[in-house]
Amino acid sequence: MNMRTRINKARRLVVKIGSALVTNNGAGLDHEALDGWARQIAILRQEGREIALVSSGAIAEGMQRLGWKKRPSEMHRLQAAAAVGQMGLIEAYEKTFSRHHLATAQILLTHDDLSDRQRYLNARSTLIELLELGAIPIINENDTVVTDEIKFGDNDTLGALVANLIEADALIILTDQKGLYTADPRRDSTASLIEEGSATDTRFEAMAGGAASGISKGGMLTKVLAAQRAARGGAHTCIAGGHEPDVLLRLIRGEVVGTLLHASSSRLAARKQWLANHLQLAGTLVIDAGATKALHEGRSLLPVGMLEVKGDFRRGEAVACVNEAGEEIARGLVNYGASECRRILCKPSTDIESILGYVDTPEVIHRDNLVVRQAR
Repeated sequence: MNMRTRINKARRLVVKIGSALVTNNGAGLDHEALDGWARQIAILRQEGREIALVSSGAIAEGMQRLGWKKRPSEMHRLQAAAAVGQMGLIEAYEKTFSRHHLATAQILLTHDDLSDRQRYLNARSTLIELLELGAIPIINENDTVVTDEIKFGDNDTLGALVANLIEADALIILTDQKGLYTADPRRDSTASLIEEGSATDTRFEAMAGGAASGISKGGMLTKVLAAQRAARGGAHTCIAGGHEPDVLLRLIRGEVVGTLLHASSSRLAARKQWLANHLQLAGTLVIDAGATKALHEGRSLLPVGMLEVKGDFRRGEAVACVNEAGEEIARGLVNYGASECRRILCKPSTDIESILGYVDTPEVIHRDNLVVRQAR
């Protein structure tokens, strides 16, 4: 399959727009450009695609509103600029998307939100619900509260983390360059645009140049590293010029625009591999013969099939599913903690709400979050 065709088939997208684009290199919010991207996103939404937007620009917009010509280095001044600028940034997005009859939602994240299990799952649930409702999440790092220890460092990284969080099919990074070149085109006239390659090709790191401007925090290297991170979740990454006419639509149509760094495995395969090889198990669920058969048939684990709960795990942690002989049948991410699992043991899913007082999902482990061992 042509790699550009895979982008055409993408249903869930993360679009990241850099601060130099959003603020016209610090001159102020570029409302004409914002409306152009919103128009394209509205067309993609009409096609049934789900789009989350990761936008830089709060600090740059705050600097402009405060009359600062140079980006400060002090954390408290950066946080103050972000607080001032975020107001204008989100207001501009709300107005431009409303003209295309799209609701928007503001999401501010820190690294802690994606490293803590509960907050990770809550962020994921909220974002997916917003996408299913047809809203456009506008996501930014919560610069008003971050410190050196918890900040993402750049919104390219944040874009990749969001792509993994919501299991996006593709990450589109819009920048003020046309894409990734063999060398920095601002310093080397012989540099040529790389149209396509593997996200795991480490040679691209050496080709990436520095920051695009004094307003942007990241550079091409952060975009290459973001593509590597997104690829681990199975998402392809496109790096393209944000001012290219109809850039989003042309990318989705399969046109050769910018640089495509493709993932080596599909999203589902990558997620299954992550589940199988990169998680420590926090507990064990002993399941009956009926549940064992259901898992081998590709179905989810329901509470009625659980016989015993071992360990003290929390929602979102990885557990093993074993049969009564102690043989591991599968492993996956649980939707309920150990104490809750014990209370709904052997019960039908319809009883979950009456027992716990709420129902998250009818499955203890959804099939998408399960890796099943081959039957012997």
